[in-house]
Amino acid sequence: MRRARIDPAFTTPYIAKTMAIREIIKIPDKRLRLKSEPVQKIDAGIKKLVDDMFETMYAAPGIGLAAIQLGVAKRVVTMDLSKKEEDHKPQVFINPEIIWASEERAKYEEGCLSIPEYYEEVERPAEVKVKYLDLDGKSHEIKAKGLLATCLQHEIDHTNGVLFIDYLSKLKRDRVVKKFTKAAKESAMKKEEA
Repeated sequence: MRRARIDPAFTTPYIAKTMAIREIIKIPDKRLRLKSEPVQKIDAGIKKLVDDMFETMYAAPGIGLAAIQLGVAKRVVTMDLSKKEEDHKPQVFINPEIIWASEERAKYEEGCLSIPEYYEEVERPAEVKVKYLDLDGKSHEIKAKGLLATCLQHEIDHTNGVLFIDYLSKLKRDRVVKKFTKAAKESAMKKEEA
């Protein structure tokens, strides 16, 4: 998948503190279908959540993560689209909202940390404009295209309880859900036996 260049003006400073790698919830976990609540106040708890999200996202490894994927129903998204050989360029989007989408469409192969090792081509608007808050509570707007637009739409979907498999045919979606439901049951049975 082609990587998009990110304007450094849109990155939020990220200072590593005590972070924790958290468990990423996976389908068929019903929490992934919850609509996340807006962040009312950017306090130490939200900043700790963001730190943990970056730590978890980098460890996975992934390029985007929504708080709900950690079981926290808050409208918080972290992303880093930098290439492996580049320095990290972490981005934080608090209460992100798509305020405009182009009629032009683009297809990207998408994957998701909550649906590991499964990828499908998804068609979405080629460009979007997103309004969001940074970690200092300042309001911003970003116009994005390419991979950045796709990732923003994918992660904002998570905050609304939507998964990328929802854009697939019913047959493909049902197959994926069935596979992960079976795996979850087998995992639960192994834990009970232990």
